[in-house]
Amino acid sequence: MIVGYLYLGLLATTASAAKVADLVGTWSTKSGSVVTGPGFYDAVKDKLIEPDLPGISYSFTADGHYEEAYYRALANPTNPSCPKGIMQWQHGTFTMDSDGSLELSPIERDGRQLESDPCSSSLGTYTRYNQTERFNSFKVSVDPYHNVQRLDLFSFDDSPMHPMYITYRPPQMLPTSPLESVTKDAKRKRDVGSQTESPFRMANLIKREDLVNPDRWLWLGIFMTALGGITVFCS
Repeated sequence: MIVGYLYLGLLATTASAAKVADLVGTWSTKSGSVVTGPGFYDAVKDKLIEPDLPGISYSFTADGHYEEAYYRALANPTNPSCPKGIMQWQHGTFTMDSDGSLELSPIERDGRQLESDPCSSSLGTYTRYNQTERFNSFKVSVDPYHNVQRLDLFSFDDSPMHPMYITYRPPQMLPTSPLESVTKDAKRKRDVGSQTESPFRMANLIKREDLVNPDRWLWLGIFMTALGGITVFCS
């Protein structure tokens, strides 16, 4: 009996290791514009760098580190032609349970968020960001259309995220250790909490056709609540 339990435990450990190995790499949504690493967050200047298109990127290492980058549009029901923009970056460690679920724990002081509402202010809001995440499951497969490896993550409520495709292996990431020592010089020049740059190009230069082009806007679902307003706007 004891041997049987040990064998089952070994199988579970081996399966978990195989799943972690499947995760290793940098994954990005369809546009491929958002990718983790120094091209999204400049830790030396303590600055988020706006990509050309919105999207999501996650990176995972074999020894349990992760990094994520988000760039998305938020619907503005009162003025559909003027959505808000948001960028988020964080990194930390992840664990995988025996059932295949993932728990992502960020390094608390390292995360950053930049929000832009160009119709309300000429300045964005730059703050720290810290959000623990849980994914109930994930699936790595070969996408039959693009013929590349694809990662599907399922949130805590089992809702699927936008599929991501392998971009780099090994992953493209910033150092996995806390970045406080890297950003301390930048903090002397600019406190987190203020952003002197103009709002995002995405939110400032948005065109009407962009709101209904799924190839450009991966976050089309966000705007579904504003379709009524868009119809009036376009008529």
